[in-house]
Amino acid sequence: MLPNRKIIHVDMDAFYASVEQHDNPELRGKPVCVGGGKYGVVAAASYEARKFGIRSAMPGRTALEKCPHLIVVKPRFQRYKEISQQIREIFHEYTDLVEPLSLDEAYLDVTENKKGMESANDIAREIRQRIFEVTGLTASAGISVNKFLAKVASDYNKPNGQKTIHPTQILEFMEELPIEKFFGIGKVTANKMHEMHIFKGLDLKKKSLEELIGLFGKSGNYYYNVVRGIHMSEVKAHRIQKSVAVEETFWDNLLDEDAVFKQLQLISEELEARLSKKEIRGKSLTLKIKYKDFTQYTRSKTQEVYFDGAFDFYETAQKLWELRPFDRPVRLLGLSLSNLNTQEKKQISVQLKIPFEEYG
Repeated sequence: MLPNRKIIHVDMDAFYASVEQHDNPELRGKPVCVGGGKYGVVAAASYEARKFGIRSAMPGRTALEKCPHLIVVKPRFQRYKEISQQIREIFHEYTDLVEPLSLDEAYLDVTENKKGMESANDIAREIRQRIFEVTGLTASAGISVNKFLAKVASDYNKPNGQKTIHPTQILEFMEELPIEKFFGIGKVTANKMHEMHIFKGLDLKKKSLEELIGLFGKSGNYYYNVVRGIHMSEVKAHRIQKSVAVEETFWDNLLDEDAVFKQLQLISEELEARLSKKEIRGKSLTLKIKYKDFTQYTRSKTQEVYFDGAFDFYETAQKLWELRPFDRPVRLLGLSLSNLNTQEKKQISVQLKIPFEEYG
């Protein structure tokens, strides 16, 4: 079994919406959602908007019904990426063992850290302060011995707070944790567990491994371990890249093929730009289309030789588009390249036994 590690999960608070409120002071203190409107989907909601029951992935029409004075803002993903990069640079001031999950959250292994700090609690507090100084945004953090516990803890004192689950507190904490708070247990599974009178970790803990596997398949093994505070996944700083994608969600739906082809050309150029920075090439191109009614369609082409730049992407995307008749307004287009020339590299990580007393 791996020795105790010091893992921090940092999660930005209402990231996209907070960026918009920071950049436009007139939006501060008001219910704001990024994306949505009558025909879109909410990408993020400010805490003021959440008081009305508005959440990400909610249809914009529903959000407006819940809060008629909701302010809908067009997403600016380039801006979010820019700030995300600033935040990651702060993480790397403390450790190179950083595993981003998205633009607004990441795991950090600070068992050994560049500052020589003993307390993971102090590191998390300092990182959050640095993020605020550099970006003007707040972050929350969870600190514990593994990724699962750190992820659960980061949600406890949001916004702009942190929580530590010390090794001596793990078993008691997990027994009292509501089942819907378990990372990896979604609404459907939580409802199924409720029907079985599993409401807290303690109820889950009473089930044997064989029972859980019988009820939930392979996931049963995961549930059996995490309720006991066991999660062996390490923070992986270097993931093997399997694909590169560019997607664009349109503020106004595309109503004709000329508009579609214009956007496909722009997306092809952006895909080439991303690939050229990393000298990546690929043999499989996938076109993704999402329509106004949220139905989705994908079509791919794989060839023996590598695709060669924006014109090749665009020409292939046109052919893939023509395989499906244009019968509905389009709200999203995307191109992704896979079957890449990246080579998997074996990595050796050495886990050192370091005292955990100064955890917080």
